Amino acid sequence: MEYKIALIPGDGIGPEIVGEAKKILDRVAEISGHTFTYEKLLMGGCSIDAYGEPLTAETLAKAKASDAVLLGAVGGKVGNSRWYDVAPSLRPEAGLLAIRKGLELFANVRPARLMPQLADACPLKDSVSGNAFDIVIMRELTGGLYFGTHKTETVGGLRTATDVLVYNEEEIRRIAVRAFEVAQKRRKHVTSVDKANVLDSSRLWRSVVAEVAKDYPDVQLDNMLVDNCAMQLVMNPGQFDVILTENMFGDILSDEASMITGSIGMLPSASLGSGSLGLYEPTHGSAPDIAGTNTANPIATILSAAMLLRYSLSLDKEADLVERSVDHVLDAGYRTPDIWSEGCTKVSTTQMGDLITDAMLKEEY
Repeated sequence: MEYKIALIPGDGIGPEIVGEAKKILDRVAEISGHTFTYEKLLMGGCSIDAYGEPLTAETLAKAKASDAVLLGAVGGKVGNSRWYDVAPSLRPEAGLLAIRKGLELFANVRPARLMPQLADACPLKDSVSGNAFDIVIMRELTGGLYFGTHKTETVGGLRTATDVLVYNEEEIRRIAVRAFEVAQKRRKHVTSVDKANVLDSSRLWRSVVAEVAKDYPDVQLDNMLVDNCAMQLVMNPGQFDVILTENMFGDILSDEASMITGSIGMLPSASLGSGSLGLYEPTHGSAPDIAGTNTANPIATILSAAMLLRYSLSLDKEADLVERSVDHVLDAGYRTPDIWSEGCTKVSTTQMGDLITDAMLKEEY
């Protein structure tokens, strides 16, 4: 089979880590006999430099025409870059919001797994980090507070800001269905997170999720308030299987979950819609302070490429191969600087990519 993949390297370390993920995809093609064709697209700060806007209509159209999109990272140093001395709608991160909306990607899938090789890096106390956890956060991506009306005006002589949070039942239903589908392939447990004791939007959320749950009698549903969920993630993360939540809560909780795994440099993500097209990216940022130093960790992007194979191309066997190869290299003690510890071998960005690419030849396909 031939597949068309849009590559958006982005800014900062983005081009470096996407380059390593492309190595992995090329090795998958070599082993499996599939063909991947790539088209490099600009988005973020580099697009602002080239075209004056973070996402052009042409880039969006080409992304829509692909089978999947692999993204590095966008943005620079906030407050210390020409990219930020403009309206928010013209900043690099606006391109990310726009492409998610333009591709109708409403479900953000963010795994947070404590890898046994990195257990010592977990910031939680031993009684917690000693228990493995494997969580998927399903975050609604194109509704809620981030996409509501925003305005600042003077009222009674005082500057007053208003941000509107809106959800309709269909937006809630479609992300809930995705969450229950994911849970059916895992441990069959969904925790729906909201603020139903305060917000009408959360009360609607809880009601619609309960309706969806009736179609999945094999999946257990629990409801949890967001403040309690934030506490439970550091007290007992092992209790969670799939966390389902709205846009802003999901943004915050997924970052919290990523840090208790020991390193944000290890965690992939997928943004999905109703079809097979998806956007795949690491959960970390563009890290402009280490760009060009060949020290960035490419594993999150490589694992994002594995999710691309699984969710957009339905190449589960090939995705498993990539993930096993990452484990093989970590088991052998190789680490980039962000996850290095005493007794391990420190390697560069390109060396880590090479090691994983080589390991794929040693794993059973």
